[in-house]
Amino acid sequence: ALFEEGKMFDGSSIAGWKGINESDMVLLPDAGTAYLDPFFADPTIVLTCDILDPATMQSYERDPRGIAKRAEAYLKSSGTADQAFFGPEPEFFIFDSVRFANEMGHTFFQVGSEEAAWNTGEKYDGGNSGYRPGVKGGYFPVPPTDSLHDLRAEMIKTLEQVGIETEVHHHEVATAGQCEIGTKFSSLVQKADELLTMKYIIKNVAYRNGKTATFMPKPIVGDNGSGMHVHQSLAKGGVNLFTGDGYGGLSQLALWYIGGIFKHARAINAFANSGTNSYKRLVPGFEAPVMLAYSARNRSASCRIP
Repeated sequence: ALFEEGKMFDGSSIAGWKGINESDMVLLPDAGTAYLDPFFADPTIVLTCDILDPATMQSYERDPRGIAKRAEAYLKSSGTADQAFFGPEPEFFIFDSVRFANEMGHTFFQVGSEEAAWNTGEKYDGGNSGYRPGVKGGYFPVPPTDSLHDLRAEMIKTLEQVGIETEVHHHEVATAGQCEIGTKFSSLVQKADELLTMKYIIKNVAYRNGKTATFMPKPIVGDNGSGMHVHQSLAKGGVNLFTGDGYGGLSQLALWYIGGIFKHARAINAFANSGTNSYKRLVPGFEAPVMLAYSARNRSASCRIP
């Protein structure tokens, strides 16, 4: 019955969704998304759900998963392509501690990271080894400078355990524990489901080890922020439609696709850069995109061709 009738929940408690006068909504679990949660003490199954309007039992128009499904269906109906593939690469920081307050008498935030460059002069009970990535010096160091290799490996194992195929992990450019984990591309709905699971696992593995993981775009000043490159391609009949003899080895369709991204850039920013902190990252000098342009090599371009 659960997989046919779903489970009711209060939509008015989610900002921007429903008023209290029509608050009832339905969660309909997708059995194909089931996995065994790796963190709870008791065996617990995790299911991703679609959100339905109980009056019609149709997809709620603001459900992101429903929107993704409709987008995939529209692409197929257009005849342009059979599939769209997406491969996000989320970057994140792993901190040892996080403190913040916004009170009547004071406002502050403070992040703690033993590997941060600003801790070279700190005294520790076990001694200060001095191995720390400098500001903008954290890209591809090996241990002991990269102090988070084993923690990322634990995250990778946990991701694989729940069925998410991983491809790469490494320390990123910034000091203070910036990292990246890359997973294999997939279709829109599947990859979006996996991305939410991935963030859940990264945060909980960090927490299990006494640390805090954050996907905040610019948590520290003066060093690179965290972005999320999203590799994209269209296919039809198993053939990559983006391959061609145009600029960067692209087809005309791929160039039109880029043009569509640029045309809708303002709308995309409402979701891709949804907070004030996002725009603290989008400034020159920190390998962040600052130009509405495409390029085969320039990292300041908003659309890059691999």
